[in-house]
Amino acid sequence: MVPTSILKAITVFLSATAVTAQNAGSQQSETHPKMSWKRCTGTGGSSCSNVSGELVIDANWRWLHAKGGYTNCYDGNKWNETACATNAQCTSNCEIEGADYTKTYGITASSDALTLKFITKGEYATNIGSRVYLMKDSSNYEMFKLVGNEFTFDVDLSQLPCGLNGALYFVSMPQKGQGKAGAKYGTGYCDAQCARDLKYIDGEANAEGWEASSNDPNAGVGKKGACCAEMDVWEANSISTALTPHSCQPEGYSVCEGTGCGGTYSGDRYAGTCDANGCDFNPYRVGVKDFYGKGMTVDTSKTMTVVTQFIGSGTGLTELKRFYVQGGKVISNPEPTVEGMTGNSITQQWCDTQQKVFQEEVYPFNEHGGMASMGKGMDLGMVLVMSLWDDHYANMLWLDSIYPTDSDPDKPGAARGSCDITSGVPADVESNSANAQVKFSNIKFGPIGSTFAAPS
Repeated sequence: MVPTSILKAITVFLSATAVTAQNAGSQQSETHPKMSWKRCTGTGGSSCSNVSGELVIDANWRWLHAKGGYTNCYDGNKWNETACATNAQCTSNCEIEGADYTKTYGITASSDALTLKFITKGEYATNIGSRVYLMKDSSNYEMFKLVGNEFTFDVDLSQLPCGLNGALYFVSMPQKGQGKAGAKYGTGYCDAQCARDLKYIDGEANAEGWEASSNDPNAGVGKKGACCAEMDVWEANSISTALTPHSCQPEGYSVCEGTGCGGTYSGDRYAGTCDANGCDFNPYRVGVKDFYGKGMTVDTSKTMTVVTQFIGSGTGLTELKRFYVQGGKVISNPEPTVEGMTGNSITQQWCDTQQKVFQEEVYPFNEHGGMASMGKGMDLGMVLVMSLWDDHYANMLWLDSIYPTDSDPDKPGAARGSCDITSGVPADVESNSANAQVKFSNIKFGPIGSTFAAPS
């Protein structure tokens, strides 16, 4: 995003007579950082071959400007009223620009590792957080079919305090992105929150009815949202972690509008066609408060290996299992200590039990198809997302504190981590933890048992 103080030209905007898919700019070349990963076929990680991949930052972070010029189409958290009076005009008049990954966004990749910095002060603006996708080549996202396979990666999140989330997850977004800009420019995102903060939805600008955020100078919400199934393999900081599937019907990319989207960005969280809450496994939330954290069984002051197994076949996802490898030891997810809960993996029975024990009046995971829906979403092929973000809606308390904040802390499921309910305010996090970062590396993917040596 380029501030108006350095504009080099003023462009006269012309109204579009028809909708045209979003355009790619030419002011900054788009060169994707390279990142390799491993595809495994043997057992115990003994037979893995390197795959050359690329990374692309999401289109939402990019500078949007007048076609062939420099005037901002989106500045701060508002659209240019002349260029973007309608979605069709905005789509035709504006371009999505290339990115300088390191200088502008604090993104660095080398060999098989990716580091995301939280705050980056660039030449023209200060960037906060990022979201990137793994690509097969310069024009296509890498598509993963997860059922019957396992996904393994290393992560260092020792620098992520309360209120931050270094996330690795999968969504059923289109392989080629959308519009003329396509996957090359990070278009086509969707998730189970039916994201309405996206500047482009289904290849068209989302400017009409845009409401600027009251507490985020860079964000807002449009009328339209983009929905799809979401598999949160890793939402975590150094305090808490959660493994969470989110069902959705339909499972693939779909467009919603207004309150009917549901999710984080709508007045009625449960009005949409996707599960905004998820069926999660958070060790702290199931009563095991000494399992995950600095100096604990899984020591977040050190790099760890995270293994997730997607057990089943075809579209039939039956179980999600989690292991950690650290200090030469394989560590299984803990058994819950909350009365009425048993098992250390996510199954449909686990989700049914969670709804009952946590006394969830609304449980959208089951309402939108549960594990069966999740399996169908995975069979479509899912894109790998890696991100670092703070939370302007709930201060990340749903991950690492008491949530809802007025809950009895002793009520089953209310406590999700040891952070105070006053923590996670974005202004505080951005001021106090500007140097925070997360590092993902050593990604491996293959059939169950192929990426690491499982316990006997």
